[in-house]
Amino acid sequence: MADSIPADALAQLFQMKPPETVADMRQLLDGFAGFLNAGLPEVGAFHQAVPIGAFSADIIVPKGDGPHPVLIYLHGGGWVCGSPASHTKLAHRFAEAGNLVVNVDYRMAPEHPFPTPFEDCVEAVHWAAKEVAAYGGDPERMAIGGDSAGGNLSAAVAASLAGASSGPTLRAALLIYGVYDFATIGAEPPPEVAAAMEALPGGFGEKLIELMVGSYLGSERSDALLGDARVSPVHAAAKLPPCHVMCGTSDPLVAQARVLKVELEAAGVPHEYFEDEGMPHAYAQMEFLPAARPAIERMIRFLGARLAA
Repeated sequence: MADSIPADALAQLFQMKPPETVADMRQLLDGFAGFLNAGLPEVGAFHQAVPIGAFSADIIVPKGDGPHPVLIYLHGGGWVCGSPASHTKLAHRFAEAGNLVVNVDYRMAPEHPFPTPFEDCVEAVHWAAKEVAAYGGDPERMAIGGDSAGGNLSAAVAASLAGASSGPTLRAALLIYGVYDFATIGAEPPPEVAAAMEALPGGFGEKLIELMVGSYLGSERSDALLGDARVSPVHAAAKLPPCHVMCGTSDPLVAQARVLKVELEAAGVPHEYFEDEGMPHAYAQMEFLPAARPAIERMIRFLGARLAA
């Protein structure tokens, strides 16, 4: 069971040799996935690898009679790794609470750099609007959400669809320790994050950032690309639906969350904002950490309020 994972599991993970290639990152995440997904919650049905164009999604159906509210979930992994399989338990938690979850297996960099992952996720929302009723979902009550790279993609997709004259409507967004402004992703971290970064092996953070960003956007990145709202959705914050934004204070991306919060406030976009003290990146998947389950319950309450019939 997840509760039996030792508290030093995360420390052991970061004592490993830093990944130097995308293949290393994929192997690392795949190796840790068994811990993260132990003890899956019970749900009504689990449909794996349902085709959507050139990619697929897992459909997780809650128990009980529908139609159920729908969460389109975009997994994290730095645009280069991760999958519905690496985020199965987190997706099951949302389904356990009554949401039909479309856990999207979008194509990833470097094989498929920007804009393919973004476009796949847009296509997944359009697909969901047309097809979730067949699985017991309500296309009139849809939200989008994701963590890390998936938080970036969720915000970018939600803002893009809000600007369309017709198409699916997203009533809410879960933005979980995402990247919202690529122009500042390499900036000096907040003081409270510096100590956590120093505890990692030399160059761990910097090398990983360039590996992921370079794979997704290329080694040469123009100001126009970095300012594109499909890449840096902070520039379209005013178009976002009501948002739940969260991050840990030991996560270098907490600065990204804070910048987005300022923009949401300035634009008058309804939102909830939470920082969980001392929590690292990806903590919502790590149920052996004390803030994980309370954070998940907060998100579930937010979805319940925003997707009410």
